[in-house]
Amino acid sequence: MPPTLHLLTTAFLLLTVHFPATGAVAGLPEFREAPAFRNGKECAKPNDDSTIHVAMTLDTTYLRGSIAGVFSVLQHATCPENVEFHFLASGRRAELRRTVAATFPYLNFRLYHFDTNLVKGKISSSVRSALDQPLNYARIYLAELLPAAVRRIIYFDSDLILVDDVVKLWNTDLNSHVLAAPEYCHANFTYYFTPRFWSSPNPRFSAAFEGKIPCYFNTGVMVIDLDKWRAGRYTEKLERWMRIQKRYRIYELGSLPPFLLVFAGNVEGVEHRWNQHGLGGDNLEGLCRDLHPGPVSLLHWSGKGKPWLRLDSGRPCPLDGLWAPYDLFRHAPLFSDS
Repeated sequence: MPPTLHLLTTAFLLLTVHFPATGAVAGLPEFREAPAFRNGKECAKPNDDSTIHVAMTLDTTYLRGSIAGVFSVLQHATCPENVEFHFLASGRRAELRRTVAATFPYLNFRLYHFDTNLVKGKISSSVRSALDQPLNYARIYLAELLPAAVRRIIYFDSDLILVDDVVKLWNTDLNSHVLAAPEYCHANFTYYFTPRFWSSPNPRFSAAFEGKIPCYFNTGVMVIDLDKWRAGRYTEKLERWMRIQKRYRIYELGSLPPFLLVFAGNVEGVEHRWNQHGLGGDNLEGLCRDLHPGPVSLLHWSGKGKPWLRLDSGRPCPLDGLWAPYDLFRHAPLFSDS
């Protein structure tokens, strides 16, 4: 069966599932309660060796996307009880915790405070205001925020869904690398930096790529060796480029360019199926896009357009229908008894 047809079939089946309602948390979206996902017989009991650690951010703006992402991970995991989620939030943490716990009563998760003061003085304006939010930079601080016992993490953005078993991504061999992600070496790498970055008077900037073959990678899906990150003090390296950006304006795209400057050319490549990104369109218009050629394990609505907003507006893109079955948002009833 072609991958897209398989996804549509899965979507139709999931739409027929009924979920009981959860209690609403004031001011936050209300979600239906997800079913209990249990391990298959072949699963090892959850322990330090068998646990899959997944990190995501939580906030009121993207909460609906985060909930859908969690649901998709659990739905397709052979051993869902072995997945532990690590949520980073900067505000309303108690309410967000209650919402997650009510929606996923059996979920193994922790919630951490991300202090926005860590980055407020280091963020420069970008092409889209959503990219300038402090929580967008929280992925830089995973090694500091998570316990030292968490030695490896998968980071997921809040605008994606999985349609495959997360253990396959977790088992990526990083070899000697700190970070693994799908790479796109055909992309025009110069696009991600300003002319000042490439100009001859400032060769110290572009010298960051000397001796490397840098390729674009999307930071919404990363497998990270936190032990190597901590040992190499990579948070400090990323912060250094953020300070340079504040002074010289060498890029336009939020938290992505510092990752490219530090890691591009030194990334363990992952199959493209694990980040079919760009489905939200570009950062200005958010126009509809199709899947890239090849198999699909993860769909990512990076870019301006978000599927829940387009669906609610009645102007969805064709692929937004693949996200809809994972949406646990409790819509107002179409008809009233009154």
